[in-house]
Amino acid sequence: MAIHPTAVIDPKAELDPTVEVGAYAIVEGDVRVGAGTRIYHHAYLTGFTEIGPECEIHPFAIVGHLPQDFHFEGHRSYCRIGAGTVIREHATIHRGTDPESSTLLGEKCFLLAYTHVGHNCVLGDRVTLINGSTLGGHTEVGRNAVFSAGGMTHQFVRVGEYAMISASSLLVMDTLPFMTTQERNLCAGVNLVGMRRGGFTAEDIAEIRKAYKLLYRSGRPLSGVIAELEETLHTAAGKRLLAFLTAPSRRGLGAGPRHACRPSRHHAAE
Repeated sequence: MAIHPTAVIDPKAELDPTVEVGAYAIVEGDVRVGAGTRIYHHAYLTGFTEIGPECEIHPFAIVGHLPQDFHFEGHRSYCRIGAGTVIREHATIHRGTDPESSTLLGEKCFLLAYTHVGHNCVLGDRVTLINGSTLGGHTEVGRNAVFSAGGMTHQFVRVGEYAMISASSLLVMDTLPFMTTQERNLCAGVNLVGMRRGGFTAEDIAEIRKAYKLLYRSGRPLSGVIAELEETLHTAAGKRLLAFLTAPSRRGLGAGPRHACRPSRHHAAE
């Protein structure tokens, strides 16, 4: 294990023998770090934090620190980072607020400089946060979603898989899988580039495009559109979109280019 002599490693921490720790880095508390992970100089890992194998924690990143939440009372909570995740300079990831709760990042996520993941967020595999993106507490982000620079979420927002969030967008409502969103919750269309790169079939893409038109161009209430989609969606992508639409939501669904979808009671913000 290559640990710089100026690094500070808590005796309670458990580091695989292959972990590298740079100058002036601090590993404090019950931190566990997997094989092949590199912790660069001046990084700070703390709390009940688990870092998977082959991760990179870059200079001045903070992982597992106290949540920025007035409700936090010092309880034991967790931060868990999946294998192969890269956390760049000055990124911050906070652990959960409630006792025994967690902030979770999947495998091969990529958090660029100055990004923030708030308490109790859940990120799927291969989520990308470009510089300055900020996720409020309890945000859920599906796999392969991308936040462009400066994208932000309100607490309890859900962001579906393969969603593309444009630069400086503000999400205060849910964003559907496979869609592009810009400005303030404005669903601008289907993330065709992301779906093609993700290996989705032409049938998958055609079905998502049809669903987009029904949801955002028909002018019909959301409950009626969902009822029709339940009868017509049959591809894997379509069924995953439907599952997102019918899952409980605390924030409701964002607007389309011409009008807002009118949420049913099931989807209204609590």
